[in-house]
Amino acid sequence: MKRLILMRHAKTEPWSEGIDECGRALIPQGHGDAKRMAEELVALGWSPERILVSSARRARETCAEVAAVVSGEKVRPMESLYLTGLRGLAEAVSQNDRAATLMVIGHNPGLHDFALSILREGGAADHQASQRLNEKFPTSCAALFEAEKDGAFQPASLKLARVLRAKDFRDGDDA
Repeated sequence: MKRLILMRHAKTEPWSEGIDECGRALIPQGHGDAKRMAEELVALGWSPERILVSSARRARETCAEVAAVVSGEKVRPMESLYLTGLRGLAEAVSQNDRAATLMVIGHNPGLHDFALSILREGGAADHQASQRLNEKFPTSCAALFEAEKDGAFQPASLKLARVLRAKDFRDGDDA
């Protein structure tokens, strides 16, 4: 079975003059959210074998939190993932199709658009998950896709299994 996890970076400091857009850091809530999302992925049995991550600081910091929780991952930073669109994301995924479970940590709007395009081609195993994905793709959100057969990642063979949002796993005080 092939699995693809698309995750948006965690919550960052706001942009302001003097802060390099690519260098924005995670805020404490972002670090906690990324860790909780990784713990939930592991609890669901969705530990990635390989993680492709944007070169932006916020994505790399999100990846570090995830990598500290999951086992067996090989992280591959990719400058080309910074603010890329559908074509760039599709190429990155297709070039890494040896992994049974592949994770991509990146940015909107490209990541959300890519998830929606896979949903349009492959459909969803859960209608509620497709509704959640259509609504929005907030920080620390993860879309989980799976295919019944092994082989290359083909959007038409991937079905949306779940959409996880960090706010769903926060303690009552943080929600």
